Amino acid sequence: MTKMKAISSEELAKLSVDYLADAKARVVRNALTVNDLGGISRVFDATAANPDYFSINIKTLPVTNQMASGRCWLFASLNVLREIIVKKYKIDGQFELSQNYMAFYDKLEKANFFLEAALAELEAPFGDETVRYLMETAVGDGGQWDMFVSLVKKYGICPKSAMPETYQSSHTRAMNGLLNKRLRKFAADAKRMHADGEKMAEIHKAKDQALKEVYSLICSCFGVPPQKFTFEFYDKKGAYHSFRDVTPQEFYEKYLSVDLDDYVGIINGPTQDKPFHKMYTVKYLGNVIDGNPISFLNLPMEDFKEAILKQMKAGEPVWFGCDCGKEGDREKGLWDDQLFDYAGTFDMDLTFSKEDMLDTRESAMNHAMVLTGVNLVDDKPTRWKIENSWGDKMANKGYYICSDTWFDKYVFEAVVNKKYLSAADKKVLKQKPTELKPWDPFGSLAD
Repeated sequence: MTKMKAISSEELAKLSVDYLADAKARVVRNALTVNDLGGISRVFDATAANPDYFSINIKTLPVTNQMASGRCWLFASLNVLREIIVKKYKIDGQFELSQNYMAFYDKLEKANFFLEAALAELEAPFGDETVRYLMETAVGDGGQWDMFVSLVKKYGICPKSAMPETYQSSHTRAMNGLLNKRLRKFAADAKRMHADGEKMAEIHKAKDQALKEVYSLICSCFGVPPQKFTFEFYDKKGAYHSFRDVTPQEFYEKYLSVDLDDYVGIINGPTQDKPFHKMYTVKYLGNVIDGNPISFLNLPMEDFKEAILKQMKAGEPVWFGCDCGKEGDREKGLWDDQLFDYAGTFDMDLTFSKEDMLDTRESAMNHAMVLTGVNLVDDKPTRWKIENSWGDKMANKGYYICSDTWFDKYVFEAVVNKKYLSAADKKVLKQKPTELKPWDPFGSLAD
């Protein structure tokens, strides 16, 4: 290992002299005493460059609100499905599928997944990098499309009226803390029991008890999921419709009647360890054991966009995952890599390739939303319309815009019907995925 170098007094003195001699730095320092970084670096022309007009503009329902929770991936997924149901039954007015119902079973399945992972790693010490990662991440609100599909196929779906939100489902931090404390306690107990030579049957009993307590906690916080419900609505002509004693599984299979296995996850990960036109998965990424495997097809950006555009041209919105924390104005509803000139304000070299951002963890997927519009010039996108799940008080009634250059840098994943892929890439879907480490950037979840 190369010996590390300390800052010398001579270097410190030179840094100070150079800074104090910089007149621009003095102006910036004074401005920052009463303004935030974004305020003094905002590029005025960026907003005018991204007007709220789109050559493809898919009509969708009013936005939903995930509140103080990290369930964006569930909201985005259900927002895609509700459009199919509304169109099929010509439902009038706002309609939502129950995010709470899906979150209930997601929490339960993730807890079981963690408990089983802890059992699988009994021989490894807590200092092992995989075990340490499992303990640090434990169970959160985030997820991936394939995890959503696993939940729907096992538990079905239901209207929001059948299982509305609770305070806890909309404000998950406290519950998550209790849940993970109990899960980590089991991990510690199981390792101690194993080291003391206790039989696996006893350790499995401890696991069953932990799962029982977790189930009780989730029921108390989210409510008890319905076994049956009434699906009722008004159609566009004002007529009332009612379907009684519908089960969640029946609602998915009969009333939605869409094969979710037709949809596949595609990513744009231009890193050396992930050649394009290959399949990938991530170790210990999932919720439902024996559910849909989490897999991605890595595509160059040109092919990635082509599949998305084909689906949107067919009038279908697209689930996607991005880094929503970069170069955006949440209140005004714009994400644009030209929105702030931090490099000019501070005379810093901030040039970063997407590959380097992924490798250094400067950026990774942390939010899922729905693409509902795009503006095309000579069949090339210039900006995109986004349905978010942060309520209708921000942006344009909850709908956002991102520039195409921002899309290139910070969009990492999307879900498309496999019929929109090239013939060659459809064949790639049959490949056995390469397994990535649990902490790979594409193992990050949409929160």
